[in-house]
Amino acid sequence: MSTKENIKKLLAKEQDVLKMGGEKAIERQKASGKLTARERLDLLFDEGSFRELDMFVSHRCDNFGMPDIEIPSDGVITGHGLINGRPAFAFSQDFTSRGGSLGEMHAAKITKVQDMALKSGVPLIGINDSGGARIQEGVDALKGYGDIFFRNSRASGVIPQITAIMGPCAGGAVYSPAMNDFVFMVKNTSFMFITGPDVIKAVTGEVTTQEELGGAMTHNSKSGNAHFACESDADAIEQIKTLLSFLPLNNMEDAPVYDNEDDPYRVCPELDSIIPDSPRESYDMRNVIKSVVDDGYFFEPHYFYAQNMIVGFARLNGRSVGIVANQPTVLAGCLDIDASDKATRFIRFCDAFNIPLLTFVDVPGYLPGTNQEHSGIIRHGAKLLWCYSEATVPKLTVVTRKDYGGSYIAMSSRHLGADMVFAWPSAEIAVMGAQGAANVIFRKEITSAEDPDAKRAELIADYEERFNNPYVAASRGYIDAIIVPSETRRRLIDALDILGTKSESLPPKKHGNIPT
Repeated sequence: MSTKENIKKLLAKEQDVLKMGGEKAIERQKASGKLTARERLDLLFDEGSFRELDMFVSHRCDNFGMPDIEIPSDGVITGHGLINGRPAFAFSQDFTSRGGSLGEMHAAKITKVQDMALKSGVPLIGINDSGGARIQEGVDALKGYGDIFFRNSRASGVIPQITAIMGPCAGGAVYSPAMNDFVFMVKNTSFMFITGPDVIKAVTGEVTTQEELGGAMTHNSKSGNAHFACESDADAIEQIKTLLSFLPLNNMEDAPVYDNEDDPYRVCPELDSIIPDSPRESYDMRNVIKSVVDDGYFFEPHYFYAQNMIVGFARLNGRSVGIVANQPTVLAGCLDIDASDKATRFIRFCDAFNIPLLTFVDVPGYLPGTNQEHSGIIRHGAKLLWCYSEATVPKLTVVTRKDYGGSYIAMSSRHLGADMVFAWPSAEIAVMGAQGAANVIFRKEITSAEDPDAKRAELIADYEERFNNPYVAASRGYIDAIIVPSETRRRLIDALDILGTKSESLPPKKHGNIPT
């Protein structure tokens, strides 16, 4: 056979594979509001940069009539390319080809790009759209899932791992996304659960739907298993690109620094009046964040989950920072189980990938209640202490208002290794609020007074004047500077600049045993 004939044969085979599951299957995919596996990769990677690998891999199952069934690319497209000019590997499951079911060779294609991404030190993006394990392949399919999970663990903290759920993701398939750093889901078309509605009904009698059980908003607002709820496949892909722009390629690099036209030394006059006069009134901490960061842009994972805590990425003078903040408009910014979990996972991610941490504090304490205690607020809250203490990246803290008790320690205090701690004049740093403290300390004086209410008010005012302020903590060196709020941006950028060469290491050990 001549070279021309060989090339012609190759191109013909490629065209057969590119048809995926066929016209009817592709039509059904599009009718359900989803893009095809290849269209998703075309959107993800810079035009013309994607290079497919293992196009001609096929299954080798000889059970249940499978030898007569062809599955193009064995139901998953894998390869590498450039995303905004930066390298990455990816895989995209093809639901049009036998429902994107995972078998031995399907998994082998995924594990190959996992290995290559890890060796190359670049991010891996997985696009899940699969009916689950290929039952005909039995234990070989289960082996495939195990191989993927093993590599998820090995790559964790070394390269960013991102999952987009763009269809069903059920059974064993859900654990790989859970082991990834960030999970994107698409409203109304993506679902994730260990057991589906039919099985639940058969076993427990409970009636539910796919959307209620494992839809995008369920996992974004209730379980916290997903970080982003997107409007469409295209929206999810654009948000993945945005996320990657804040991240380094691997744990040995720093995140890219972008040219910045936002004056690093501009003042933020709106911050001088953002704190309400009454301590019982709330304000939106996002307004503080957006006032301080470059161009007011804040990219926020877990927006719908544990809304008393805010986490997200922004830039200060072009440099990526990870932001953790209490949200006074929800539960007064109290720390609870979900908020602690949300913050700690984000803190560990930023620390793993050399992204400085900036913490804004307005916290009255841990949320009280039997439900919190019985559900383990002690160990969940301890994770927050653990992760701030463990982090060696530059850590900056700004106390805007309340900062009481154990939550004062937990929210990146000097005592957990914060490098620079700033406080606004409105900061209240104490064991507890003035009313509670006065009732404890001055109980006898209040009860024995001729006018207990007047005496209580007098003692509360005295306590507030003497202790509910940032000056006691500053006198001990626990606060590095009390600053005018409008100067927050310039002070943070100066601190970030000077801490850019920070070097800190942990004691030699295999790993710690984090509270769970």
